Amino acid sequence: MSHLIILPIVLPAILAPFIIMVIRHHLDLQRVFSLASTVILAGITLTLMAQATSGDISVYELGNWPAPFGIVLVLDRLSALMIVLTAVLALVVLLYVIGTGWDTKGRHFHALFQFQLMGVMGAFLTGDAFNLFVFFEVLLIASYGLMIHGGGARRLRAGVQYVVYNLLGSTLFLFALGTLYAVTGTLNMADLAERVAALPADETALLRVGAVLLLLVFAIKAAVLPLHFWLPASYANAPMPVAALFAIMTKVGAYSILRMYTLVFGPEVAVTDGLVGDWLLPAALLTLAVGTLGILGAQKLGKLVAFAAIGSMGTLLIAISLFTPQATGAALYYVIHSTLATALMFLVADLITERRSGTIAPAPPMAQNGLIAALFFAGAIAMAGMPPLSGFIGKLLVMDAARDAPQVWLIWAVILIASLITVIGFARAGSLIFWKSYDPSLAETPDEQSEEVPSAPRRAAALPFVAVFALLAGLVAITIFAGPVTNYTNATAAQLFDPGGYIDAVLKRP
Repeated sequence: MSHLIILPIVLPAILAPFIIMVIRHHLDLQRVFSLASTVILAGITLTLMAQATSGDISVYELGNWPAPFGIVLVLDRLSALMIVLTAVLALVVLLYVIGTGWDTKGRHFHALFQFQLMGVMGAFLTGDAFNLFVFFEVLLIASYGLMIHGGGARRLRAGVQYVVYNLLGSTLFLFALGTLYAVTGTLNMADLAERVAALPADETALLRVGAVLLLLVFAIKAAVLPLHFWLPASYANAPMPVAALFAIMTKVGAYSILRMYTLVFGPEVAVTDGLVGDWLLPAALLTLAVGTLGILGAQKLGKLVAFAAIGSMGTLLIAISLFTPQATGAALYYVIHSTLATALMFLVADLITERRSGTIAPAPPMAQNGLIAALFFAGAIAMAGMPPLSGFIGKLLVMDAARDAPQVWLIWAVILIASLITVIGFARAGSLIFWKSYDPSLAETPDEQSEEVPSAPRRAAALPFVAVFALLAGLVAITIFAGPVTNYTNATAAQLFDPGGYIDAVLKRP
């Protein structure tokens, strides 16, 4: 049993209290330790991904207690992909935060950042439904602290709204877990899958209630309409680098849907047959439509990118709701693209907001205007799914996977029209920010200006651009190497839809 699997959780879990208790008054040391830990974390996750590429499923038993009695962590292709994506995103965001001085605007940024990583890594690696809830709560606590970092009444209000909605989700999660445990007597995912499959048909009514509650919880986390209300204000008012890190947060909800509804409530389970697709597909189409219309009407950069993130989740969930191996492979490719593109746009929005207000309106020329305009243009292409970047490939894969679906023409129409409207929305924003002539008489008053304007000057002008270009390079890389990436995602989808290997590995069956 390799101890490497637990390190992505233990490393940030140890570093966070160390920062608070030992070096909380030494920002430079906090930066050194946090950056070094995140680099090591990226190396560990890449090693784990190389280990999972072969298709082997590795299980780590805490305290050497075998499943289903003990807590287990499970590494397969899907969890390996998600922890690598998290580690890479965290490293880029941390470089940006250090370069811009965002970590000077409040207390305990680096400790909260590490706790956030602990929660995300744990959610992706756990093989137990109750510990998935535990790591969701770690995410909630750390993300609330990060959201209100830097203060401000607007940010505090958005943070309270964020907590209220997510506490509602946590309450539903507990009800769902209690229901499942009452029916099956276990919460280990592999054991749960076996017991659910073995239940007689006349004893499944309560089980279906639990499955529906779980789906609602994961839909809240994934910002699926009509449960998306927390996301626009929360992401738009959070510090932009924090919102960039939160690009992985909605993917936790999508990951949980994929994990639970292929392993435990898979297509072969009669009691939940059609549960995901029948409800999730219409909701995903509406999520994409509403997110896209939000882009068109946004007046602030933060809201623009937040609605783009909602639209992106809509496209992702359309693929997931089709519930086929081909569609799931397309969804996983789109997960990588969407995470990098959303983070890129939030960081570009922060570059713009730091140099002028966050309002989408003409303003005096800013420093590095041409370079930032080019980055905004590249990010807009990625978010809209236009060639030549990976968003175009991702949407093509999703549309191709939908060819055999009964609603194929509706799916294609919504995706294509949404892409067109996204192009128009970003073109409108870009032209107003970078090209339209500035009229000083229309300038914002101090009361109207965004709270996002930093009060401290940038201390390392090059580092923020290094971080942003790293994300852009990631988008280019998954475009150029789309073949190998899709081979991995398709193999991951095939492994998900054949859960026998996962169950045998966890329960130690030959």
